[in-house]
Amino acid sequence: MVGGPLDFLKSAVSNTNAATVAGTALSQDQVVNGLKEALGKGVERAVASLGRTNGFLTNMNVKIPMPAKLQSVEKGLRAAGQGKLVDDFVTSMNRAAEQAVPTAAAVFGDSIKQMSIADAKGILGGTNDAATQFFRRTTQTNLHAKFFPLVQKATDSVGVTASYKQMMSKFTTAGSLGGLFGGKSSVKLDAADIDSYVTDRAMDGLFKVVADEEKSIRANPVARTSDLLQKVFGSGK
Repeated sequence: MVGGPLDFLKSAVSNTNAATVAGTALSQDQVVNGLKEALGKGVERAVASLGRTNGFLTNMNVKIPMPAKLQSVEKGLRAAGQGKLVDDFVTSMNRAAEQAVPTAAAVFGDSIKQMSIADAKGILGGTNDAATQFFRRTTQTNLHAKFFPLVQKATDSVGVTASYKQMMSKFTTAGSLGGLFGGKSSVKLDAADIDSYVTDRAMDGLFKVVADEEKSIRANPVARTSDLLQKVFGSGK
């Protein structure tokens, strides 16, 4: 096959009669459905890789770090030998993200179902992250609405707020430590701030992994696990 597996689809979907392309017997709808199925499988892999224990925590590309406002707290606690409190808090934030991500599958699925031929042409003829940008446009608002309450629930269940309070208590009661590294008043976050931070970083991480999957789809043969994918991608040989 010349070029990536999407090159053939780009050629086919640009023709009013895709059956004339490369001697195939595929309609334009079949080509678009092939793209949808390929992207759907990419999304499934992205969600599966993140929506599990350590999906965020051990992936340095998406791991949720200490919020910037609390970096002075982290510095102070680690200097005082209290790094475990920091690590526990960071771990709890990543656990919350891991619990929220699985709901993204349905949101992305709805977006793929609504993809038009014009959308498909834009993706196939666009940049290497055109599908990811399509997903950002069509899912971001709905994703945030779905993620935020799940993150709120998860932060309670995995103890994010409790870890935060314990960490801040140690920081602000450690004698001169609080004043040395930023003081008590300048580093506070409430629960809503933390939930928003985790939600935003979880979404950013998800889109990063979706973008990686898109690059893979464009560059490598897709696993032909269905008759449609075998026809669509096999026809480009």
